[in-house]
Amino acid sequence: MSTSPVAHGISHAQWPLYCGGKEPLFLTALAFAGGITTANYLWRSPFVWIGTFLIAFVAALVFFRKNAHVACPFALIASAALGAFYLQAYDAAQITPPDLQAFATGEGQVVVTGQVVREGLVRDSPYGGKQESIDLETEELSTERKTSDAKVGIRLTIYSRESEEAAAEASGGESPLRVYTYGERLRFSAKLRLPRNYGNPGALDLVGYLASQGIRLTGSARASEVEVLPGFVGTRIGLWRARARRSILGRIQELWPGERGALMQAMLIGGRAFFGREIKTDFQRTGTYHILVVSGINVGILAFAVFWTLRRLPFGETAATILTIVLSWGYAFVADLGAPIVRATIALNIYMLTRLLFRDRAGLNALGIAALGILLFNPRTLFEASFQLTFLSVIAVAGIAVPVLRQTIYPLRAGLRNLDSPNFDYSLPSRAAQLRSDLRLIRAQLAEITGKRIATLLTTGTTTFVLGAAELVIGSVIIQLALTLPMAWYFHRVTTLSLPANLLVIPLAGILMPSAVLAVSLSYISKWLAYLPALVTSWALDLLTGSVRILGHFRFSDLRLPTPNIVMSLAAAAAFSLALLLSRRKAIIMSTGLAALVLSALALALMPAKPQLRPGALEITAIDVGQGDSLLIVTPEGKILLVDSGGLGATSRSDFDVGEEVVSPYLWSRGIRRLDAVAVSHAHSDHIGGMRSIIANFRPSQLWYGVESPTNDFAKVRETAGSFGVAMIAHHAGEEFDFGGVHLRVLNPPPGWEARNPAQDDESLVLHLQYGQTSALLVGDSHQRIERLLIEENPQADLLKVGHHGSLTSSSPEFLAAVHPKYAVVSAGFYNPFRHPRPEVMERYAESHIITYRTDLAGAVSFYLDGKAVTAKPALR
Repeated sequence: MSTSPVAHGISHAQWPLYCGGKEPLFLTALAFAGGITTANYLWRSPFVWIGTFLIAFVAALVFFRKNAHVACPFALIASAALGAFYLQAYDAAQITPPDLQAFATGEGQVVVTGQVVREGLVRDSPYGGKQESIDLETEELSTERKTSDAKVGIRLTIYSRESEEAAAEASGGESPLRVYTYGERLRFSAKLRLPRNYGNPGALDLVGYLASQGIRLTGSARASEVEVLPGFVGTRIGLWRARARRSILGRIQELWPGERGALMQAMLIGGRAFFGREIKTDFQRTGTYHILVVSGINVGILAFAVFWTLRRLPFGETAATILTIVLSWGYAFVADLGAPIVRATIALNIYMLTRLLFRDRAGLNALGIAALGILLFNPRTLFEASFQLTFLSVIAVAGIAVPVLRQTIYPLRAGLRNLDSPNFDYSLPSRAAQLRSDLRLIRAQLAEITGKRIATLLTTGTTTFVLGAAELVIGSVIIQLALTLPMAWYFHRVTTLSLPANLLVIPLAGILMPSAVLAVSLSYISKWLAYLPALVTSWALDLLTGSVRILGHFRFSDLRLPTPNIVMSLAAAAAFSLALLLSRRKAIIMSTGLAALVLSALALALMPAKPQLRPGALEITAIDVGQGDSLLIVTPEGKILLVDSGGLGATSRSDFDVGEEVVSPYLWSRGIRRLDAVAVSHAHSDHIGGMRSIIANFRPSQLWYGVESPTNDFAKVRETAGSFGVAMIAHHAGEEFDFGGVHLRVLNPPPGWEARNPAQDDESLVLHLQYGQTSALLVGDSHQRIERLLIEENPQADLLKVGHHGSLTSSSPEFLAAVHPKYAVVSAGFYNPFRHPRPEVMERYAESHIITYRTDLAGAVSFYLDGKAVTAKPALR
């Protein structure tokens, strides 16, 4: 019996996606990745995976010569079992870091001695002064009680204060903060912390992200307290790379000063320069963020430019391919050398080698080889969003777009060859032959005016441009459709203007990247030689960023989506698989797969997940926002209110947006897409800092506040509310109203309260919520002075939001006796510098037999008031 796929009724065109054929490694990689995913969520003894592999492998060998249909599934099962075993073996082989708890309390000072392994860039701090972020590998960690010589990665922020910079400038001296270079040995005192994930569903795995870069601790130190020690620790190759990188970054800033230079550093070499959150957001909203960082598209553009140039020099295709591969690794080495760049370079190299060895460009097979190589190096790469987006894009191009183009655009493009040979028409499809006939007629008419040569250039040139544009549009549309699910899952957005934005940006990047590389290279010879390519780069950059800014400011440029539910996600994945399987079939069948892909994308965008709410109960959830406050309130009638949005404290030196990165993902994980109202208790940054992003993402109808704060933070929130048409409503003590079936009383601030700058804790908006026989009291950061006033207002409640994060200024015994709550919740940051909640305060709650939850320990906690009783439920993470 024949084992040929054709003998079984499967064509050679269909066979690669069916089981193997020319592209067996694509399915092998998929099976291997499936095994890794299974082992990550379903632990089994390694002997189970080994046994499964051996049984499936032997079965595949037995059936291989008899029936390929049966052998193929066994081979894929063997690959999956091997992937599952490999993940567990990889995890077991990882070096467990030493016990760092003694050095990472966030309280006492730790003396750190270590060497710089990643240099930073000095930039202006958003809070005054300057700052720089570097990575170190420790030689020694020391406290009064313990010393360790373990090698641990630390991400350190070194900063100078605004007063120090002003003093240095007045005296004509240098800034106290300088660039610390690779291999330098430093000693300093710092408060170190273990990275910690926010305890909410949907939270970013910051710990895993930093661990993948070798970072186990974070901290900050003043530049004036950093001592540079003698000696060099590192490799000569690393030193050469650091010097080359530093030199290139300096040249970029010389050629394009200011924001242009910062953007070019990020695009060209992965520089971590500061260019403002607004432009970064515009790139994200338009779906062009991949241009702003060194990614696969940047590597591909430069490689294409190099290969195209080498082919026009006296180099054969083999030599041009090898030189392009060598130069691509040189570029990756000097650039950021992060995982996305390495993955893109590996994929590029495998594609070019496959192209050289196999003229049919077996794209999916090359992709399978690249994926297997990357997963063998680190199987946990599979769970990184950048890996999934990169490979899903390539699968969409190689597996769907190229087959579609082969049936639509490629035959027409082939018809442009040998236009003067009518006999060539007979070897082409009818559509291509008809196009050739039409072009000859048009050329004949134009030739009477322009001559035959110019007419030929006009007809073929215009047609080539139109077909090229159509090819770019088809490819871009298919990529965007394929990425709808991961974009909604990881980033909660669908970029409606991604297609036109990329059609504008990618050609501009195709000009910008090669001209920038040329300008930087020539600047080492002469700045005059670099002038023209630098000018071209500036024009291309201005057009690119200008287009992104214009498109990014349209409010419909992106839709923010809640996390898709499992059913919707599986349906979208099935639609993509169907489009992939049918892309090599006849046009009508291929169209069915494409239609399924379009419908799944529309369903994800227009049919968001249903919010996860408990009907008939008042829900109050304390969201873990670190050292800050954010309370989600859902009424029995489904009205949704967010009180405060968290934010970093006024002393923080980070531009991390808690509203965008912490609160919004939690709300999206609950399926929440809109808020009915938001409230600001008072204008401290740890309560109001994330509110602008919340307003932009969830478009509430109303914003409640207590006092008209004169602070800059409150002014920014008011401005954002105005731009989105949010009604500003002030509430004062004595007001009572109903909201979604809940009766609210406002207990603070009193009418006529004089607001101050800076804002005061006692300005806090205090709300008492009553549903049936159950109630809750939200006191913001009110101190004992306000608590004495509240005692007169009958503040009894079953649930109390602990005042001022559990500090000594609040929660007086008299106040607790008056409220007499059954439950309490305190929102505080893990190892915060204020030691909140204070042990003395927690003892008062324990002595009063109040069941108390802490977000720093329990994460997000939900309380449900059903009108008769209160139940507490910490969120599953």
